[in-house]
Amino acid sequence: MSASPDPSRPPAFIYGIIGLVVAVLIFGTGAFIWLSQGGTASFVGGPFTLVDGTGKTVTDRDFRGKYMLVYFGYTFCPDVCPTTLNEVTEALDHLGAKADRLQPIFITVDPKRDTPAVVKPYVAAFTPRLIGLTGSDEQIAKVAQEYRVYYAEHRTGPGPNDYTMDHSSVLYLMGPDGKFIAPIRADEDGAQMAADLGRLMS
Repeated sequence: MSASPDPSRPPAFIYGIIGLVVAVLIFGTGAFIWLSQGGTASFVGGPFTLVDGTGKTVTDRDFRGKYMLVYFGYTFCPDVCPTTLNEVTEALDHLGAKADRLQPIFITVDPKRDTPAVVKPYVAAFTPRLIGLTGSDEQIAKVAQEYRVYYAEHRTGPGPNDYTMDHSSVLYLMGPDGKFIAPIRADEDGAQMAADLGRLMS
């Protein structure tokens, strides 16, 4: 997706730059290999408090003891998000019993439209294993900041819902202790994604 930062929202722009730099460092300089071999990056990830599709408050600590595979997107996304979540679903099938140790999580970057009532059926359409999370504008901004995720509203018309969301597209593998392990490329197919996850989940 294109990245068109809104000059009226400097914090999002700043984190967009940080997110792009992180992506370049991870995927362009061999840091992905370093992370895959046991390195850590403490500047990615952190505590969050959000809401699931039933309206229940969910925090990062609810997933301790399991690996988390975190993806940021939005339900009105026309292509990248559903394609990525389809591959995540396929990867879970490839992982077999190992998938029981992994919790895939979808976090919206469009809380204005993605209410719990919208998020719940959206994630269920991919797999019952997938948990969808939303929250207030402030809560989404905080978790996006923690994960160095870029997102911005891109207007397409005069109506209140005439917009798409520009956002970075990376899957984050977090350990059972909640710490970042490695990025997983969102453009991988399910088989390759499963192979990467299987190698990284000790």
